[in-house]
Amino acid sequence: MDNKNNLVNGPGIPMGLGMALAQNTKAMQYFASLSAQEQQAIIENTHNIRSKQEMQSFVNGLIR
Repeated sequence: MDNKNNLVNGPGIPMGLGMALAQNTKAMQYFASLSAQEQQAIIENTHNIRSKQEMQSFVNGLIR
């Protein structure tokens, strides 16, 4: 089931990214509007993020 309003439970979305997106509605809406390939590129950019603060900063930067 592909429900873009429930991204935090989506397949392939790291828990930290999903949680940070859940805390930033604008960033979640932006992420949901992207193609699967664009979403995957963002996910790949999160693999070296090691803290909650870094992830929040990364997600906030998606909409700047």
